[in-house]
Amino acid sequence: MVESGIHLVHKAVGQSSFDVIRGFKRRAFEAGQKKLALGHGGTLDPFADGLLLVLAGQATRLMELMHPLPKTYVAEVAWGLETDTCDLHGKPVQTGPPAHLDPAALEAALAPFLGWTDQVPPATSAKKIDGEAAYKKAHRGEEVVMKPCRVFLLSARWVAHDLRQGQPGRSTLELTCRGGFYVRSLARDLGRALGCGAHLTALHRTAIGPWADPGEGGERLLTGADLLPWCPSRELTDDEADHLSHGRAIPVGQSAPATWAMPDGFPDPGAPLRALHSGRLVALLKPAEEGLRTFANLRGGL
Repeated sequence: MVESGIHLVHKAVGQSSFDVIRGFKRRAFEAGQKKLALGHGGTLDPFADGLLLVLAGQATRLMELMHPLPKTYVAEVAWGLETDTCDLHGKPVQTGPPAHLDPAALEAALAPFLGWTDQVPPATSAKKIDGEAAYKKAHRGEEVVMKPCRVFLLSARWVAHDLRQGQPGRSTLELTCRGGFYVRSLARDLGRALGCGAHLTALHRTAIGPWADPGEGGERLLTGADLLPWCPSRELTDDEADHLSHGRAIPVGQSAPATWAMPDGFPDPGAPLRALHSGRLVALLKPAEEGLRTFANLRGGL
């Protein structure tokens, strides 16, 4: 069976995010769970690998809470060539001489991209244009004009450089950003700022919020208090759980603080209050005049 909850899955290079979901759908179908809801908490491009969140059952109602989480990546940037997809599978757009690059210049180039900035997503991205993913239009050969989006980059540091004279040159970058940030766009924009062009040759997502990539072939299921640990929680009595399930308010009572904190300087994601009952996450709560009310009822609990 595919249990309801959030599954931490390693997506391999060459797979699409939907390929992973398709595998879960096959497992659910074979187990007789033909109507099980499934989704993912943040796309990874086929050329990338690493952590993918697969949300199953009532956990799909938590999808919007995944977007503002910090996401950590290790990226390999190739200098001297920009491609139309901003990665190794794209067509060359422009080239430039990378001979002037050194660690100091690369370090200085990162600074303008930290914090909140406006970023133009790649034309081959999942961003919607007139209700359709941009990459579908691009693959049909249609002209795609992407509008800038507000994005947040918490931190970025170079962990390695290979800048030998006479070679195209590559660098490895580790970064933490908010959902909606395109690492491919960062590589493109760094190449333009340095006047030499750049694209990604590899991308690995190592973590989303408190959760790490389980590694190749790994999978881990999150339920109960392991879900949304950046949110405070409220333990329910049997009567309170019954009241909430029938749309009635409960007293404010005592809540416990979050068990995981966002990194310093990261934007507040507006964490809701978790309602826990008998070890399961049964609802998300919001303040009301009468006390606390449900704004997401996770029927049956997770």
